[in-house]
Amino acid sequence: MISTWSEWKRYPRPGRGENIEAPISPGIYEVRYVGTGALHSFEAVDNVAQALALLPVGGSRSWFSRRDPAKLPDLEYRTCATSTKADAKAAAQRMIGRREAYLSGAA
Repeated sequence: MISTWSEWKRYPRPGRGENIEAPISPGIYEVRYVGTGALHSFEAVDNVAQALALLPVGGSRSWFSRRDPAKLPDLEYRTCATSTKADAKAAAQRMIGRREAYLSGAA
């Protein structure tokens, strides 16, 4: 079973004490650049919250392993919980198919 997409939320920036709000269950996540709406990442996973927390978002690292906050992209994310990872993969494939059909028709 597939739920609906959450609202878009700002991706937390290091050092600000912000948290990711996402299901600790199978599902799909989508991350995009705020300024352009361009897709950063999209995936069906076993644990949405964990996947978002481990997502490499870029930025340079110093010798002390801290990211330079000025170089991090401005991102936002949304999530969609599912009952199983198989449901998440099936839903993701349908979404990819619809996106490709739309883009091929728009070209």
